[in-house]
Amino acid sequence: MTTTTISSIELAQIAQEAARGAGALALEGFRSKGMGIDEKANFHDLVTVYDVRAEQFIRGVIEKELPDSRIVGEEGGTSGAGDVTWYIDPIDGTSNFARGIALWAVCIGAAVDGEVVAGVVYDPVADNMFVADERGAFLNGEDLRSEGATTPERATVLASFPLPRDLVHLRAEALDAYAALEDTYSHVRDLGSSAITLTHVAAGWADAVFSFEASPWDVAAPAFIL
Repeated sequence: MTTTTISSIELAQIAQEAARGAGALALEGFRSKGMGIDEKANFHDLVTVYDVRAEQFIRGVIEKELPDSRIVGEEGGTSGAGDVTWYIDPIDGTSNFARGIALWAVCIGAAVDGEVVAGVVYDPVADNMFVADERGAFLNGEDLRSEGATTPERATVLASFPLPRDLVHLRAEALDAYAALEDTYSHVRDLGSSAITLTHVAAGWADAVFSFEASPWDVAAPAFIL
């Protein structure tokens, strides 16, 4: 299989294989005692040994199936070169995962010439596999159709906002903006995972997402699915 002939469907199949394996590996550690948890930028930004192991697993699958790939991972940085670039977040929602909250997912997106053409978000706890490729978007093999409220007063907004950095730099403005969200929409929730929020909107379980400054591995797959 070469990168010049591979289709988005085949890329999605590789991503699904990698996501299922990584999800199973992460589930072994979910809610386990004595999990190793470290800080990255600060105490709000966590990483576990399972983030690293899951990304290593995903990289292994990709390097086996499509060795001429460029891989951009949250934990392992950038490696390789090729026509296909993979964006990997092995556990999106690490703070939830580390605490035992079942709102986290494995994210794998594939881009060709700078454009995302395939994406997978796998929620191992619920066993929900979100997939998108050239054929469309799917949840557990069924066509995915986003539907929900059409007026603000009936809408549920999933807001990853305000974040700690928002409160540091623009505290009053951020709190005013959050108050405006609460005043305008029926419900505002922070689920702690970009992938979970975007795929919930894609599935029609919520109506909109509000957030800033996401990294490419956070949104490449779920935004493409949506």
